[in-house]
Amino acid sequence: MTRMMRTTLALCLGAMCMAPAFSQLQPSDAPPPATGWRSVTVAEGLSHPWGMAWLPDGRLLVTTKAGGLYILNGKKFDPVPMEGLPAVFTGGQGGLLDISVHPGDKKKDVRVYMTMATGTAEANRSTLVQGVFDGKRLHSIKTLFRVQQDKSGGQHFGSRLVWMQDGTLLMSIGDGGNPPQKVGDMLARDQAQNLATHQGSILHLTDGGKPAPGNPLVAKGGALPEIWSYGHRNIQGITRDAAGRIWATEHGPKGGDELNLIEGGQNYGWPLQSYGRDYRTSEPVGQNVVPGMTGPKVAWVPSPGPSGLAYYTGKDFPQWQGSLFSGGLASMDVRRIALDKDGNVTGQERLAIGQRVRDVKQGPDGRLYLITDEDKGKLLMLLPEK
Repeated sequence: MTRMMRTTLALCLGAMCMAPAFSQLQPSDAPPPATGWRSVTVAEGLSHPWGMAWLPDGRLLVTTKAGGLYILNGKKFDPVPMEGLPAVFTGGQGGLLDISVHPGDKKKDVRVYMTMATGTAEANRSTLVQGVFDGKRLHSIKTLFRVQQDKSGGQHFGSRLVWMQDGTLLMSIGDGGNPPQKVGDMLARDQAQNLATHQGSILHLTDGGKPAPGNPLVAKGGALPEIWSYGHRNIQGITRDAAGRIWATEHGPKGGDELNLIEGGQNYGWPLQSYGRDYRTSEPVGQNVVPGMTGPKVAWVPSPGPSGLAYYTGKDFPQWQGSLFSGGLASMDVRRIALDKDGNVTGQERLAIGQRVRDVKQGPDGRLYLITDEDKGKLLMLLPEK
């Protein structure tokens, strides 16, 4: 008898069977291929690009994991000088990671936000910095926020950024790593249920890096004031849709990657609730469904390794408007996730790219752009099939 059958049986003890208070999600394998599209190479040659963001003048900034910042000029990337950037920790998954431009800045001297790993192999953490771009260089870089507490190793930094409608900022933080990795005196993954640490959470910050007013978990004893949601393993994609809803994709362990609809104050379950398996033992991690915890909208088994997430409103593909597009590292594809007006997932399609897709964004021209995580990474644009 399955866990779901036992749950249903327990609710059917009388003459009338009650509807379950929660339901188990059916995991999703690779979806069918999408048609009617093609990819065009815009530029190439960056070593392992990680994040991208457009300036108000339409130019594109791209970070590279090794610590470089580049600007797209025509069909080539030019390096951007940076003044005051802290030393980047590049071990494992660490490096210079996501990038975003302050949505309120429309002219010169634009505030640019970047996430990065700082520290050493023995003591490192995710860090948020801000600099000023004057059209040629990024200067006056300062640290706005550093994760508490330090961890060792090079796994699970999270680090995706998205702006809320009110001008506050969300930043994802990974749990710190796989067993036997520890943070403090417990397994790193168990820290995702510990509100006294930032590990395994989404933070809600002001544009100055302080806790945003009204954060929903402040009233909980011992909770850090920056935490917006928790119980996350390693969020690598995050975006806001037209209705203001926040969506995030996160890596499961062996299987069990997730798409989640993020709401402040919610516990997303990791590692008590998961569709994945332990890397070492192949045993299930937690349960698929735990009452009181928020479940995913999609659980992918096997793992596509989601990284980069965009909400599409462009005109090139009118039939795809209102969909999410999730890049895949392991699957080397992009997953189109169709939503209805209420935010329910109604279907999926797969756009095979053939390279590790690190980020997906809709540009100011309304087109979808991808960057690939390769030694000579590419910037690709998606267009309708000829």
